[in-house]
Amino acid sequence: MSEDIGAVLAEHKATSKARATKKNLKKMLTSILKHAALIPAAFIFILPFMWMLSTSLKSNQQLYVYPPILWPIPMHWENYPTAVTYIDFFLYLRNTLIIAVASTLGAVLSCSLVAYSLARIPWPGRNILFIVTVATLMLPFQVTLVPLFLVYKNLGWIGDFRPLIIPQFFGGALYIFLLRQFFMSIPMELSEAARIDGASELRIYWFIIMPLAKAALATVAIFEFIARWRDYLGPLIYLNDQNLYTLSLGIYEYRSQYGAEWALLMAASVLITLPIILLFFFLQKTFVQGIALTGIKG
Repeated sequence: MSEDIGAVLAEHKATSKARATKKNLKKMLTSILKHAALIPAAFIFILPFMWMLSTSLKSNQQLYVYPPILWPIPMHWENYPTAVTYIDFFLYLRNTLIIAVASTLGAVLSCSLVAYSLARIPWPGRNILFIVTVATLMLPFQVTLVPLFLVYKNLGWIGDFRPLIIPQFFGGALYIFLLRQFFMSIPMELSEAARIDGASELRIYWFIIMPLAKAALATVAIFEFIARWRDYLGPLIYLNDQNLYTLSLGIYEYRSQYGAEWALLMAASVLITLPIILLFFFLQKTFVQGIALTGIKG
């Protein structure tokens, strides 16, 4: 009898081991297939940047060689300091940073306040107002372009940074939506306990909700900073003084005025792209966490 039980247990153990091995093998094959699909896709996405980097290290003679050279020998690293002087790089960098940093601060502050009101404070009509706010996402930028330009012109704002910065202090529908979704995932008991202790809504917002929403706020800040950093159309419309140009607008203007020094332009483009890559590289964990958490509760 004991021998039969031992045989059954041994058979069961062997069967379990075989199933576990089969499961692990299936998981490994799935992982291999995923990576086999992702690696070519990643190569396609990174190819334009690699070509830009390669072009930035070429001489004028190497630019027009056929077939094209992927990695030039020798590499002309001197193109980078030359590119900084080829365009007024640091002036344009200062202007871009002023716009990007100020706009990011305005978007984070204004959107979080509106989102807090829509998510945490019960008042009549808040759901209707939220629907109207989200509905504005369907309006193309081109539809509001001319009316906004006329408004800013009548205010006397054309020709400086105000049309590019001040609107961000009035909130953006996408960021309000993201932050509202995150705020709704925070237990209401925290706010109710604070109200019982006599805390005002602004105090609850600043000392309780904001520290808990760091991931979502960082996501909004990254989105807004990248949008302002690479913005070309806004500065093109509202800025008419070359001393106020941003990096993207400055590079295009120098190309149109002085011709295409492709190696220098690509070197300047690499320098412009590099801060965004570094920003995402160091904050990718917070960014992904913020994206994942903003859709927890609708």
